[in-house]
Amino acid sequence: MALKAGIVGLPNVGKSTLFNAVSSSAKAQASNYRFCTIEPNTGLVNVPDPRLNALASLVNPERIVPTQIEIVDIAGLVRGASKGEGLGNKFLANIREVDAIIHVIRCFEDDNILRDEGPINPVGDKEIIETELQLKDLESVEKKLQRTEKMAKTDPKMKAELDVLQRCQEHLNKGKNIISLGLGKEEKSAIDDLFLLTDKPVLYVANVDEASMHTGNKFSEALMDAVKNEGNEVIVMTNAIEAQIAEFENPDDKAMFMEEYKMDEPALDRLIHSTYKLLNLSTYFTAGVQEVRAWTIHKGWKAPQAASVIHTDFEKGFIRAEVISYDDFVSYGSEAKVKEAGKMRVEGKEYIVKDGDVMHFRFNV
Repeated sequence: MALKAGIVGLPNVGKSTLFNAVSSSAKAQASNYRFCTIEPNTGLVNVPDPRLNALASLVNPERIVPTQIEIVDIAGLVRGASKGEGLGNKFLANIREVDAIIHVIRCFEDDNILRDEGPINPVGDKEIIETELQLKDLESVEKKLQRTEKMAKTDPKMKAELDVLQRCQEHLNKGKNIISLGLGKEEKSAIDDLFLLTDKPVLYVANVDEASMHTGNKFSEALMDAVKNEGNEVIVMTNAIEAQIAEFENPDDKAMFMEEYKMDEPALDRLIHSTYKLLNLSTYFTAGVQEVRAWTIHKGWKAPQAASVIHTDFEKGFIRAEVISYDDFVSYGSEAKVKEAGKMRVEGKEYIVKDGDVMHFRFNV
């Protein structure tokens, strides 16, 4: 269930450089790791997880299969995109299809890289894109609002939907994103069919110069200050360096390069982890001699739902789940020893799967 995160940004901010780093990183993985280019601007990328390799070292499986998220390099946006300027229509159509937004913002000065918007202004750049998304959402909301107003005159059931749409209209007119309106699950049903652009969670990437990769700079600090009340994370990284790191296939060469730049891990790994968290995802594992595999689920899913990502029949015929915590599996060293110690649990349909659970499902065909 690879969910999509779309990389967006103004022209020449390092958006495509970041996507290329993501793509190269996936291609450079060991042969038993998958990478699939779905379209020229879309790729499935592995979610780095040291727990997967730790389990594999104990089980010695034939293959290791990580969980993945789908990253989409969305066409660049310019001022006026909501009215069709530039590639605006393509941008807006593509962004409707993603589950979360990775917003790349230029936080470096370079006279050799063109910038149409004048001096470097990360907060202004953020606002340009937000405004375009809000304007497009406002257009969508107002179209539906007109239809709903007519129906509400004869159908009292439509009044609740009308109220939600009016609140959305007012919120957008104030220059605010729909996600900050705090609509409940039932209320959201009124706008689900609109796939509103500002109802998606956002993660910001402050693309800084090489000298600022560890400390940030005045531009990234301004961006952080601007989003601190939104609750959105800002990842400070140098996209060009990340693209170089991702190209290394030899782990020793990669480690040497990172040591030269005093890096403990690629910032790209932090970005992927943060995106996974942004999508409200969790991971459980299956571990056997054929494969050790990570599976993606939404946080809060119960055992039958978690089983469905392996096969829908697992959910339909669910009987029980045999569960071992990751820490217990590693501590005891094998499934057999965990069982001997009485640490394997048998859970039913109401069990909420925890991140890191090692699971085996029993089901009726």
